[in-house]
Amino acid sequence: MNSKIIEKLEYNRIIKQLSDLAITAPAKEQALTLMPSSNFDEVKKSIDQTRVLSNILRVKGPMPITDFKDVRASLKRLKVKANLNGEELGNIFLILSLAKDVSQFTADLEEREIDTRPIEKTLKNLAIPEDLFKKLNQAIEYDGTVKDTASSKLMQLRHDIQSNETDIKNHMNDYISGKHTQYLSENIVTIRDGRYVLPVKQEYKNKFGGVVHDQSASGQTLFVEPQAVLVLNNRQQNLMAQERQEIHRILIELSELAGMYQKEIKNNAAALTQLDFLSAKSKLAKAMKATEPVLNQDHVIKLRKARHPLIDPKKVVPNNIELGTSFDTMLITGPNTGGKTITLKTLGLLQLMAQAGLFITAEEGSQLTVFNEIYADIGDEQSIEQSLSTFSSHMDQIIKIMKDVTEDDLVLIDELGAGTDPEEGASLAIAILDDLRGAQAKIAITTHYPELKLYGYNRARTTNASMEFDLKKLAPTYRLRIGIPGQSNAFAIAHQLGMNEAVVDKARSLMNDEDSDINKMIERLTKQTKAAEQLHETLKQNVDQSITLKRQLQNGLDWYNQQVQKQLEKAQEKADEMLAKKRQKADKIINDLEEQRRAGGQVRTNKVIEAKGALNKLERENQNLAQNKVLQREKRRHDVSVGDTVKVLSYGQQGVITKKLADHEFEVQIGILKVKVTDRDVEKISTQAVPKKAERAVRSSRGLRSTRASSELDLRGQRYEEALTNLDRYIDSSLLAGLNTVTIIHGIGTGAIRNGVQQYLKRNRHVKSYSYAPANQGGTGATIVHLQ
Repeated sequence: MNSKIIEKLEYNRIIKQLSDLAITAPAKEQALTLMPSSNFDEVKKSIDQTRVLSNILRVKGPMPITDFKDVRASLKRLKVKANLNGEELGNIFLILSLAKDVSQFTADLEEREIDTRPIEKTLKNLAIPEDLFKKLNQAIEYDGTVKDTASSKLMQLRHDIQSNETDIKNHMNDYISGKHTQYLSENIVTIRDGRYVLPVKQEYKNKFGGVVHDQSASGQTLFVEPQAVLVLNNRQQNLMAQERQEIHRILIELSELAGMYQKEIKNNAAALTQLDFLSAKSKLAKAMKATEPVLNQDHVIKLRKARHPLIDPKKVVPNNIELGTSFDTMLITGPNTGGKTITLKTLGLLQLMAQAGLFITAEEGSQLTVFNEIYADIGDEQSIEQSLSTFSSHMDQIIKIMKDVTEDDLVLIDELGAGTDPEEGASLAIAILDDLRGAQAKIAITTHYPELKLYGYNRARTTNASMEFDLKKLAPTYRLRIGIPGQSNAFAIAHQLGMNEAVVDKARSLMNDEDSDINKMIERLTKQTKAAEQLHETLKQNVDQSITLKRQLQNGLDWYNQQVQKQLEKAQEKADEMLAKKRQKADKIINDLEEQRRAGGQVRTNKVIEAKGALNKLERENQNLAQNKVLQREKRRHDVSVGDTVKVLSYGQQGVITKKLADHEFEVQIGILKVKVTDRDVEKISTQAVPKKAERAVRSSRGLRSTRASSELDLRGQRYEEALTNLDRYIDSSLLAGLNTVTIIHGIGTGAIRNGVQQYLKRNRHVKSYSYAPANQGGTGATIVHLQ
C-alpha cells in the first residue's frame, strides 16, 4: 500500500493502539511495522490467526506472556562463539520459561473446541530443550543473577563470604558501641573501596592502626580500616574474587550449552513474539468491539453498521456501506459537515484494517475484499512550497490515480472537481469518473454538484447516496442513504431560520422547472425509502424476536423431554430393582416346593399356582411404560361378567367367572380352585378364531401353565423374545411336575431360536444335559433336555 493512503486514513493511529496492547518489545515493534497486504491468501491466513487468538482470549483469557528482550543480538554473539553475560542468559531462560507456560496453556484448546490450525506451526515452534532449560533453571535468575545452586563451589564461596562478613561486622560493632566511640566522628560503619572502615576524628587517626582509605571534604574525618579487621577484609576481597571467577566460569559453560540450541532459542522467541502480536490483535478487537470480516474474491464490499474505529463509539453513527454488489460507483452528496468524508474514511480504513489481518468495527457477517491498491484524495492538499492551489493539488493527485488505477483497486475521492468554476468542475468530474469507470475500479466519491446526481441515474452500475439531514433540528443525522441523492435544503433551512416567506417563495420561483422537479422527486424518494427502511427494521426485529422465542421454546421442550426421560429411567431402574428382588423371592418359593417334592412330601396344587402366579405378576410389572395399561384395564372392568372365560393376571391362569361378589370383585374357578379377584386382575379372553401361529403360541403358553406339564414345548413360529420367555416358564413347570426329560421343538429356520434355546439351557443350573433329537424325531430341529 502507498504511504499516502496510510497517512490520509490515519491507519498509523490504529497500529499505535495495537502496539500499546502488545507486551513484549519485539511484538510492539512488529505491530508498528504492520502494513496491509495485497495477497488474498496472506490476508485470509492473518485473519484466521486473529480469530484463533480471539477465541482463546474469550474462552481462556490472555496468554501467559511477560516482557522479554529481543534475543537476536545474543544469538549473533552465540553464532561467533562469544560468551553471554548474566542478563542475556537470564533473558534466554525467561523465553524458555514463557514457552513452557504457553505450551501448557494451549494444551487443552482442542478439548475446548478451539481450532488452532491457523497457528499450528507457531505452536510447534514452542519446543523447549530440556537440558538447557534445566541447567538455566538451576543456575540463573531472569534478571541475570547467578544462583547459589549454579555450582557447589559457588555455594561454598558465598557461604564463606557471608560468614566472613559477619565476623567483620561483629568486630566493627565492637568499635562503635564500646569505649572507642569517643574517637569516632559518627557511630557508624561504612565502606570505602569495598572494605569496611570507621569514620575517625583527625586527631585520633593512630588509635586504631590499620589503613586510611579516605577523608571528608573538611579533612576533620578520616575513614580508617582498623588493624584488627585488616586480615578479615583481605580474606573477604579474596573470597569475592574467587566468586567472580567462578561466576565467569559458569557463564562460559552456560553460553557454550546455549550455543548448541541457537535454532530452538530463536524459534521459541519468534513463536512468543508472534503469539504476543496476535494476542494484541485479539485484544484490539475486543477493545473496539470489532468482528471478523468475511473475505471474498469478487471485489464486493458489504459493511453492516460500520463505525469509524477512531471516533467515540458513544457518538459515532453506524452506517451500511456497499460497493461491487449491484453497483461499482457510489456518488455521495449531502450538506457540509454531514459525514460524507467520514463515510469515505470509514470505508477506506476498515478495508486497510482487514487487509492487515485485523478485525473491523462493523456488524458480524460484514464482507470485504482484498484490493491491490487503495487510492484516496481526501482533505485539503494545498502546498505553499509548490505554489499549488487546492484545486491544482487535487488534480495532481487525481492524475496520478488515473494513471495507475486498475480493476483491482479502490478509489476514494472527496469533493471531486471542487475548487473551481461549478460548471467546469462538474463537467471535469463527469469526465474523470468516466475514465476511472473505464478502468473498472471500485469508486466512492463525495460531491456537491447536482449534475452528478443525474450521472448516478444515467450510468450503469452507478448509484447515488446521500447523508441524511434533519430539517426539524436543522442538523445532519450522519446516516448514509444509498440509492437516494442528496436533497437541496437551502429553502427549507432559510424558512426554518425565520426568513421572510415571500423571499423564499421568490427564490423557489427563480429555479427552472427541471431542478424543481428533481428536488420534488428526491423528496418523495427520500420519504419512501425512509418508510421502507423503518418497515424493514420493524420486520427484522419481529423476525429476531420470533427466532429468539423459537430457540427458547425449543430449549424448554428439550429440557422437558430430558426430565421426562430421566424420570422414566429412574422408574425403570426402580422397577428392575424391585423385579430382581421379587424374582429371587419367587425362585426361592419354587426351590422350596421342589425340595419338598424331592423329599417325598405332597405339594398342594394351589401352592404351585400361587408360586407361578407371583412370578408372572412380577414380570408383568416390568413391561414398557409406553403401553397404557390404565385405559386397557378400565375398559376390561366394564366388559367382564359372570360366565366369561378370563385370564387371571396375577396367577397367569385361565378360569371362568362364577360369581360377582361386589362392584369390582369376582369369584373365578381355576381348575379345582376358586379364587377371589378384582376386575383389574382379570382379562377377558376372546372367543374369536385366531391365526394358526397365534394359536400355537397360546397352546404352548396354556400348556406350560397347566398343572400337568407336557413333555414337549413347540416354539416354532414364535418371536425370539416370546420363545425364550415361554421356554423359561416351561422349564419351571416341568421341574414342578417332576419331569426328567423334555423335548424342545424349535425348528431349523435361521437358527436364531435354536441358538437362543441352547444358550439358555447351558446357563440353567437345573439342566443336567441336552442334545439334538435323533433324525427320526426331528434332528437339529428339536433338542432333548434332561433335567435334574
